[in-house]
Amino acid sequence: MTSHVKSTWSSPSHIRRLAAVAVVAAVAAPLLAGCGDSGSDKAKDPLAGSKASGDTVVVGSNNFPESILIADIYGEALKAKGIKVSYKPNIGSRETTYGLLKNGSLTVLPEFNGALLAYLDAKATPKTAQATNEAALAKLDPKLTLLDMAPAEDKDSLTVNAATAAKYKLTEKSTIADLAKYGSEITIGASPEFQTRQQGLVGLKSVYNLTPKSFKALDAGGPLTAAALKNNNVQAADIFTTDPTIEKEKFVVLQDPENLFGFENVIPLVYKSGLSKEGVAALNAVSAKLDTAALLSLDTQVQSDNKDPLEVAKTWLTSVGLG
Repeated sequence: MTSHVKSTWSSPSHIRRLAAVAVVAAVAAPLLAGCGDSGSDKAKDPLAGSKASGDTVVVGSNNFPESILIADIYGEALKAKGIKVSYKPNIGSRETTYGLLKNGSLTVLPEFNGALLAYLDAKATPKTAQATNEAALAKLDPKLTLLDMAPAEDKDSLTVNAATAAKYKLTEKSTIADLAKYGSEITIGASPEFQTRQQGLVGLKSVYNLTPKSFKALDAGGPLTAAALKNNNVQAADIFTTDPTIEKEKFVVLQDPENLFGFENVIPLVYKSGLSKEGVAALNAVSAKLDTAALLSLDTQVQSDNKDPLEVAKTWLTSVGLG
């Protein structure tokens, strides 16, 4: 996904996280290469070739499992409407895929509104998800546009383990402010940079009046952080909201009503002239159905249960009436 933020929007979350999933992506490469049913396309270099011929919609993805999964969802939703689709999966980072969209080599790409805006305008500080979209649209190449955003987000969060949630009676409806009164009793774990960033300890104090007893420097939402939270070496941690560990270990993600961690809604980025009105409607219908809980469940099936992303995508689309 890229990495998940810091003190400004200049280091978008879905860039830093690429490092965290690099090993997973490498191990999963044979599986991911087979996602989608355009086998001959996926066996080739994803950067090979130019624009698709005729009415074919080319669905691309960045090089992390969640992007590939969402691309399969988009592609299969388009196919369900009779639209011809080819895939270029696992291409690389935003720096590469954005250029391929601009020149029409790709038609559709799953994006995250906050991370995309940070790429386009590092100084932007939008206050709402809609403002994030509007700011990104203003900076997009004129050949590109954004469709409807999904409620689903993959972003940084302050998450507590099951024992801490039980001790302080915290639920999925609890907020960061609800934990603040117990700050003197907890240790927070996150990347070292979390200590000095607004979207970290600085903001937790200024926005939610939360000052922890101590801080443990770990990794950026990766296995060290998840393990420390699981083992109660830390009681709260910066965990990405679609990390399968949340469901597996019964972690509780605290609500962030003041939007300290910004906005990272899933949103289709498209090459305008390459997508019909029917295609636009199909992708907007996907966005209307895809919330964070659903995305977390789908990610868990792919990343933890080792299911084929294409089959996971098809099953979910059928379950919500879009298959």
